[in-house]
Formats: sequence, structure tokens, C-alpha cells
Amino acid sequence: MNSLPRIAFLVLLSAAAAAQGPPPTPPEAAPKGPPPWSEAEASGERGLRLREPDAQPGWTLVAPLNSKSIHLVGLDGQVVHTWETAHVPGASTALLPNGHLLRAGQEPDNPLFHGGGIGGRIQELDWDGTLVWDYVLAGADRTLHHEVQPLPNGNVLVIAWERHTRDEAVARGRDPQEVGDEGLWSDIVLELRPQRPSGAEVVWEWRSWDHLVQDFDAARPGHGRPANHPGRIDLNADHRFKPKDPQESEEELRRREELEEQMRALGYVGGADPPPPGAAPPQKKDGDWLHTNSVDYHPDLDLIALSTPHLCELWVIDHSTTTAEAASERGGRRGQGGALLWRWGNPRNHGAGGEADQRLHYQHDATWLPGAAPRLLVFDNGQERPGDDYSEVLELELPFDPARGFVREAGRPCGPAQPAWSYADPGGFYSGFISGAQRLPNGNTLICSGAPGRVFEVTADGRIVWDWRNPLGGEVEPTQQGGKAPPLALFRAWRVPADHPAVAARLGGG
Repeated sequence: MNSLPRIAFLVLLSAAAAAQGPPPTPPEAAPKGPPPWSEAEASGERGLRLREPDAQPGWTLVAPLNSKSIHLVGLDGQVVHTWETAHVPGASTALLPNGHLLRAGQEPDNPLFHGGGIGGRIQELDWDGTLVWDYVLAGADRTLHHEVQPLPNGNVLVIAWERHTRDEAVARGRDPQEVGDEGLWSDIVLELRPQRPSGAEVVWEWRSWDHLVQDFDAARPGHGRPANHPGRIDLNADHRFKPKDPQESEEELRRREELEEQMRALGYVGGADPPPPGAAPPQKKDGDWLHTNSVDYHPDLDLIALSTPHLCELWVIDHSTTTAEAASERGGRRGQGGALLWRWGNPRNHGAGGEADQRLHYQHDATWLPGAAPRLLVFDNGQERPGDDYSEVLELELPFDPARGFVREAGRPCGPAQPAWSYADPGGFYSGFISGAQRLPNGNTLICSGAPGRVFEVTADGRIVWDWRNPLGGEVEPTQQGGKAPPLALFRAWRVPADHPAVAARLGGG
């Protein structure tokens, strides 16, 4: 269908509607679809629902999103230890071998950044709750969010937003229609060396802004076809595949983009310039275009895994670089600097597949599994998954050769073609946001279905051996927390094995 008559018709229809005045407001707005969690999980009795003998012994660490308290819960469902804090959670929490608690906290009244996962503060508390480290990085230029990951050397890996103004984003090749007054918030990874009681030294840094490609404007930096640069991040990937016309097919979208690129190269389309004076201001756009929600470190391979849910992708980068090398595509053990070494979940972001090849849908919590061969566990939320709403947990064996690194056929998506293991329960298990999974020492998998506040343990063949519904928290308003999580929601949960040095002497067996 020719788009010009359709546009003209819509303009006339809009003018007619305006002449008639606004439609009457309905007495009550209709619901906007099902909630982003399984109603079956959210309903019923809270607390312990099931405990089988082959559940992994230990204690479960939970930090309710709408609470300032963190708890250790036994296999009988009872709380055995609690840390009280003065700050709303930022997101992640970890128990250190010495019994200290490392957590992300929220710094209130941020001058720019907002939304789910916002933090700005790292806190370390001893077993008795005394604050021993309290570091703040929360401002209009950079703010910590989501993840606080302890490293074997005692340092900490964190994710932070880095703001780029609207003018900076447009100058780099961002479509001006897709950036508002907030600018763009690109994610960075920082390695911090704690300087207790309140300082930290940045000893390593990786910036996504250093690894961009764009095909929007040939006159801007980083111009090129994303398919020719799989190690770079398409600056327009987050909106590229959203049809501008609801009736536009994916093939029509592709053909239109090719034509627009050709016209720009000839100088006939100046889309990279800001709107002219007097034009309508750009629509309000959220600056958080990546929303990286997890970072994890592989000590044997010196690699970092990142989860970018707004692009529905997992990335792996090289931590063996210097900060200068991480800003380039040279250096480090793999010789590629800070370029993406492997990416998986949505290959059309780099021109290696189509809509049917998308495998992840707003995933969370990508974590390395133990061993020399790289394997990842990830919670695939299933948000906007075609068909029914359900989540699943995936185990991925990455295509890696010790001599050559990650292996990928040119023009093809990165492997694996299929997960090595997965768990799903359509109709009974779904959380459209937050959540996570942990592989336990006994081979079982602990799953946190975050939105309904459910934590359960499954065997390799999918049998549930422990099931607990969070009854804790809810005293903090969701708007104060920064997101829209239900009152008893959990960002993640982590089973602390009974022989963990932090609890073995203090609590005994699980």
C-alpha cells in the first residue's frame, strides 16, 4: 500500500477529530493487558509452599525491592538473619566470604537519572549491620545503577549511566527524532578499588559510547553498516525495528531504510540535523536506551558478561585490557580492545538475522557458570515475546576456542543455535521484568521470579524441590524505589550454600 495516500487520510481524519473536540473521558480506563507477572504465582499463601529432601542445603539471601531490609531465609521459610539499612535498594546484593553484605543503595533526589534499577550508592555492612563502606556516585553526568559485583581481588564491578546531551547524540549519528531533552544515557562498566570508609578509585573503565556504529548519516562519526561491524553497537538499534507506520511490514521497513540511506548519501535527506527554528520540539524520549541490568566476571578467562535488555542481547567484553585499550579495538588478550567479542539474543541488531531469529526478550541476570569453558545462565523474561506470556531460564554454551577465542561465521548470528538447558512453565511461571537464576552446587537451579516475589528450586529435569513466596517488605512505596515493582517483588535471590564461609560458623547447616 502506498504510504502517501494513507498519511494524507490520517491528516484529514485528525483535522476532523480536532474540529469535533476531544472525545469524552470514559468513567474508568480499560486495563492495558495482563500484568507483567504470573497471576498464579502472585496469588495464594505466602511463605514456604514446598520443601523436598533434595533441595540444596543453605540459606536464601533476599532483598525486597520495596524495603530497606535484607534477609537470610532458611529452607523452612523462616528468616534467620536481617540487615537493616537507611536507604532504599538500588538493586543487587551479595554476601561476601567474611560475612559482610555488599549492596546497591539508592541516592535520593538524583538531578537527572531516574527509573527502575537506579542506585548511586554502594554500601558494605558487616554481619551486625555496621556500615563499613559507603560510596556515592550519583550526579547529572554519571550515576551507578543495578549491579554491584564483587571481584576476587577485592575490587567491585559496577554499571553506571553516562549522560550525553541531545546535541552530542545527534552529532554521533543518532536519529534526532529518537532523542529528547534528557539526551542519551550510555552504559559504562567501572572497576572500583574501595577506599573505606567512603571513597573509591576507578582502576578500569569500559564505555559503550566508545564502540558505536551508525548508518543514519554518512557525515557523522562511526558511519558504516552494522553488519560489517559486529563488535560495535548500533546507535539506533533500540528504535530501528519499530515500524513508523503500524501497517508497515518488516520488508517494507528494510526497503525504506535502504532508500533513505541512499538518499542521505546523495545529500537529499538531512535527517541528522536538529529540527529547524520554530519547529515543534522533539517528543519526550527516555534517555536510557540500553538499560544494562547485570554484569558478571569470569575469573579464568578474564571476561565480562553484560545484559542489555532494551536491545534484548547479551554481550561479552575483554577485561584484560587497559582502560585506554578498552576505548579502542586493539589490545588485551583477545587483541580486540573493548569491542564486543560475542553477542547473542537478537542478531538483527548487527545485521545477522531477522525478527524470527530473536531469542531473548528483555532478559536479566546473565551469570557465568563455573569452569574453563564459557557457559552462561540467563533469565529470559519473555516481555513482548510473540504468543503467550512466559519466562524461561537458559543455559548457553558459548562457541569458544582457547586459541582463537569466540568463533562466528561471517554474516551469521553468534552461537549457540539452541540452549544447552532450559526451564519454562507457560501459564505458571512469568515475570516480565527484574528476576534471575543461580546454578547451585548440587546441580539444581534456583529461580527468582521477581515481580510476583517467588523463589523456587528446580532439578535438571525440571522438578520443583523448593518453593517460597516472599512475604517480606512492602513498606516502601514503589514510586520511591524508582520503578513500578509490586509490593513484595524481588530483584533477585541467591542461595548461600551451608558451607559458605560467611554462614558456616554463624548459622551451621541450612
